[in-house]
Amino acid sequence: MNRQRVWDLPIRLFHWSLVISVAFAYVSGKIGGNLIEWHGRAGYLIVGLVIFRIVWGFVGSATARFASFVRGPGAIRAYLRGEWRGIGHNPIGALSVLGLLALVGAQAATGLFTNDDIAFQGPLADLVGKDASDSFHSWHAWLQNGLLALIVLHVGAIAFYLRVKGENLVKPMITGWQEADLHAPLPTSDAKRGGGLVAFVLSLLIAGGATYAVAGGLLPTPEPAPAQPAATSTTPAW
Repeated sequence: MNRQRVWDLPIRLFHWSLVISVAFAYVSGKIGGNLIEWHGRAGYLIVGLVIFRIVWGFVGSATARFASFVRGPGAIRAYLRGEWRGIGHNPIGALSVLGLLALVGAQAATGLFTNDDIAFQGPLADLVGKDASDSFHSWHAWLQNGLLALIVLHVGAIAFYLRVKGENLVKPMITGWQEADLHAPLPTSDAKRGGGLVAFVLSLLIAGGATYAVAGGLLPTPEPAPAQPAATSTTPAW
């Protein structure tokens, strides 16, 4: 076995921040009440995290980049036959990553346009009108079920790898290191490029700007309601 660096610090921070944010958003949404505003704030954070991951998938380190782990049907067939060797996401795991990013992003995005007619209205709901906002509310509820199913499948796959294959997928996401097969191909010199402080700051700026925008920061400030005229007294003066 060969100990290799597999997950950089930004990927690990993103992963656990997303886990905590999604868990909090689910619990706060179920409880409702005073937590519903924090449910919305968690949604803004989730949008920012997903955008950060997308940007980092192009400018990040080797194993974080989509080009290094999103593969075609041939690689999937080779993996199912036990012929795939590599570090980072395997071809099936890549599908799980893409599916989770898509569903989590869609779930958070629909929340931006939704309203529950009681205590919450998304910051962008007025841009689409009441009928469309109601539709987004329905999609928000349906996507939650699909996301929960995919999360259960994801956790089940982690348990399967640990119990059946003896491979701990959680530990590398904490430490950043993985025990890899000596025959696994190492990243080429070109693949080792990427990541670094400049790429990290760029990703943060893009994600932060997007979070500010989806939270309604670019919308015009609503005009204050006109002052009500003072009531005139009808009591006759003596």
